[in-house]
Amino acid sequence: MLLRAALLLSIASVVLGLERYVPTWESLDKRPAPTWYDEAKVGIFLHWGVFSVPSFSGEWFWQHWSSGNADAVDFMKRNYRPGFTYADFAKDFTAEFYNASRWAKLFNDAGAKYVVLTSKHHDGYTLWPSPTSFNWNSMDVGPKRDLVGELATAARAEGLHFGLYHSLYEWFNPLYLQDKRNLFETQTYVERKAMPELYQIVNDYEPEIIWSDGDWEATDEYWNATNFLAWLYNDSPVRNSVLVNDRWGLGTPCAHGDFYNCKDRYNPGTLQTHKWENAMTLDRDSWGYRRTMSLEDVLDTQELLTTLVETVSCNGNLLVNVGPRKDGTIEPIFEERLLEMGEWLKVNGEAIYESRPWLHQNDTTNPDVWYTAKNQAVYAIILKPTDVVDVSGLNSRSIGAVVSMKLLGSDAVINFTIDESRTQISLPKNRPTGILTVKVTPAHGIDLDDIQISHKYVNHRMAQE
Repeated sequence: MLLRAALLLSIASVVLGLERYVPTWESLDKRPAPTWYDEAKVGIFLHWGVFSVPSFSGEWFWQHWSSGNADAVDFMKRNYRPGFTYADFAKDFTAEFYNASRWAKLFNDAGAKYVVLTSKHHDGYTLWPSPTSFNWNSMDVGPKRDLVGELATAARAEGLHFGLYHSLYEWFNPLYLQDKRNLFETQTYVERKAMPELYQIVNDYEPEIIWSDGDWEATDEYWNATNFLAWLYNDSPVRNSVLVNDRWGLGTPCAHGDFYNCKDRYNPGTLQTHKWENAMTLDRDSWGYRRTMSLEDVLDTQELLTTLVETVSCNGNLLVNVGPRKDGTIEPIFEERLLEMGEWLKVNGEAIYESRPWLHQNDTTNPDVWYTAKNQAVYAIILKPTDVVDVSGLNSRSIGAVVSMKLLGSDAVINFTIDESRTQISLPKNRPTGILTVKVTPAHGIDLDDIQISHKYVNHRMAQE
């Protein structure tokens, strides 16, 4: 009886998120990830800060200018007085039109389920009143506001999950540069700056995503990453709902974390067994806002939706980045793209949200068709619809007998033929335009248990009860 009770207690501890994790990757990697993230599929990324003031060459402007990049140096010579410093830009980071509620509504209307804001990028400027970043934060200089806090409140009011990006390193922080000169055998910067910031933003803002970056010059031991993550999973106020990415030191990308980023704009096009995320930009060339951006630099709606479909089909989430202006407004072209994505998701979201990868991702013979699955149905998402769509992934061997096919967003009848090698789908003449989704309902359902993906998920709602 005691053995049975101990076993039940052990099982309950895992299910309820009570298992204690030790600061090793072996232990941390065993943690079940909260289900909300995999179900959400779509998020919004925001790169915003002092770099939004020069808005030239993006969020790495200070590094480009400091390293002697010819374009950046020429830009400064032509537009600013001699002796002007990067810190002088901060007073013009005014955010006078920043309306966090308007942002959150836009992201909700875009069909996103979570939002990730840059709390601090590599220049070290924080968007919250950090006590370890004196006179280099949004309360002391610039907007004189807690930009993180305002968006956290507004996002949750719209039903969005809130996350924070945080750069571990800072290009020109003297403490970091001294540790670097010491070959990272000292941890002064980590102890006095990086870790205090991480603990503060978790305790003060309770983000459900910690999106780490700026890790690549040192090991996870230098960053003290596993100790922080053990606290995050065991004792933090978000221990039951938080997820982290994979950027915690040399060798950790694509190896450790609740979800993998691997690299910027990662989109492998094939099924990945571990949950991953495609962090990508609407501006092809920059994460931060650029005044030199042209219309041709912006992804069109077809490209954006294609990337979404490819990503979700292969077990990924899409994190769509926009760079706001220094005044807190978002470019109308970015708003238009996000709202068009939202309109598409209103019709086709059934094939995206809470979906799972199917037996096939991209059709073998028709590269314009991608698949997802959910609730005993398969969804064939057609990027370039034609009157007759031939596919080989859907056939009587892969799916069995088919009861019906339905075009999402239309009541028109779909005629189809299916045999052992292919399916031919006849789309209605009066079909909607753009990317279309056909819901395929098999007579005997589908078995997703054989699809080789990680099942390390725990329902965060249940864990919080």
